[in-house]
Amino acid sequence: MKPLIGGGLAALLLFSTLTAASAGELVATRADGTEIARLPVPEGAGWCVLWRHSVQGFEVSDCYENRGGHMVLVFAHLPDFAAGLDHIPGRGRQVTDGQGGYYILDLDEPVPGDAYVLRPGGPAVDHRLQVGDTVVSLSAVAPRERVRIALTGDDS
Repeated sequence: MKPLIGGGLAALLLFSTLTAASAGELVATRADGTEIARLPVPEGAGWCVLWRHSVQGFEVSDCYENRGGHMVLVFAHLPDFAAGLDHIPGRGRQVTDGQGGYYILDLDEPVPGDAYVLRPGGPAVDHRLQVGDTVVSLSAVAPRERVRIALTGDDS
């Protein structure tokens, strides 16, 4: 993962391992309820969903934060304006990454229900969850399956 401007991404990921505030976990499950991953994400901590663009092969990331027990999309990194990738005016702020790609910052979009369903691609796409230094490949265990990604609290 490339560092965010001013080391912000590194700080976000480091913060996710140092924060000891209220409990929260990022839980990925198959449609049948089988748990794929359970990763601690306390209040104020962040995580990213990473994958490789199916045509160009570069890594794309969507990064979230636990804000008051709610899943909030904070920023995205897109290394190119390839097929399916673009900034929507009025949705965050586009800035260069200094390497031909861009970040979309200040998204601050709450995810309805603090969960969503993703259908991970195959090995070439390799959808992954990253929390701090921990990376879990959803594509390795559930390629092309429905996977629910949810932020849960103490009561789950």
